[in-house]
Amino acid sequence: MAGEPAERALTNWGRAHRFAGSGDRAAVRDHVYDALRCRGSFAMLGGAGDGRGLMLGMCRAAGLDPDALFTGEGHAPAALDPAERARGAQPAPAPEDLLAADWPEWLLPQLRADLGADFGAVSAAMQARAPVFLRVNLAAGSLAQAQAALAGEGIETQPHPLAATALRVVSGARRIAPSRAYLRGLVELQDVASQAVLAGLELPQKARVLDYCAGGGGKALALAAAHPGARITAHDVDAGRMKDIPTRAARAGTRIALAAPGQVSGSFDLVMVDAPCSGSGTWRRTPEAKWRLTPARLAELTALQDEILGRAARHVAPGGQLLYMTCSLLAVENDARICGFLERGGFVLVRRRCLSPREGGDGFFAALLRRS
Repeated sequence: MAGEPAERALTNWGRAHRFAGSGDRAAVRDHVYDALRCRGSFAMLGGAGDGRGLMLGMCRAAGLDPDALFTGEGHAPAALDPAERARGAQPAPAPEDLLAADWPEWLLPQLRADLGADFGAVSAAMQARAPVFLRVNLAAGSLAQAQAALAGEGIETQPHPLAATALRVVSGARRIAPSRAYLRGLVELQDVASQAVLAGLELPQKARVLDYCAGGGGKALALAAAHPGARITAHDVDAGRMKDIPTRAARAGTRIALAAPGQVSGSFDLVMVDAPCSGSGTWRRTPEAKWRLTPARLAELTALQDEILGRAARHVAPGGQLLYMTCSLLAVENDARICGFLERGGFVLVRRRCLSPREGGDGFFAALLRRS
């Protein structure tokens, strides 16, 4: 049904089409997400924005002959009609128009201004599937040991220069979840940009750390591995998001305390805020989200980010640090929020880092502040 979330639609399709094996279902899923990622450019190339037009556009973008696939035989889609064939014979749109088409039109001016000279390269990167990254738990083994363990189970990886703990999965990604390396806590799934912004944090030996918007706890786990003496508390407004943290922490050989929603008390040497945001830096992983974002929703998010920053800052001890993060490419969610927060006084900027998919991982922003 129109507007149905992609994952739910794919699950329902699989149940209703039992003839499709696991390989077919995986291929259909990949095609759906490719079409969501490149909805605008595929529609331009295919001549229509419906499912058939998007698949025609996907074929043309990949340099495939649609006539070889649209045959009408068996489960194949019907053969091209004269109008579809005529559209395919027309000159292709300009490359820059195809790149721009895969962003929400209302957001284009803002993206062009924020990305500047990187707009074209970032747009091209966002059309492709996101790589899979693992974080090696150095408390459990070295990078080389993790690579060897993964290779023994058919998972090929390569180190990535953005983070000393990062491995990029080259092949065998679907084997990660049941692998011994994952089940025994040697590796965790985590994007390289998330790993990079946590690297180099300086903390006291027994630092008190609060992960204020913890979600599934990925950053808390990464910090626990890098700072084994730290006492880490995870908090989230939705306690259900944190339900897997105890299991993940036990698997990694560490412990993370959980605070009930709104029940944080005391002060901390470091408060991390991975704020709710547009997720624009991750849209190649969650392409559906970019077409659902509206100007009104973006305004709601920036107001929420200000509110969360203010609440989290109350828990930063004198001389302590506040780490604000988003997986957004938009300055309105990043520098604009930090500038407004600093104007209210009490904190100084220590450093900021802005990563885009050009560096290999997700788009990510981090600003480290210190309480005066």
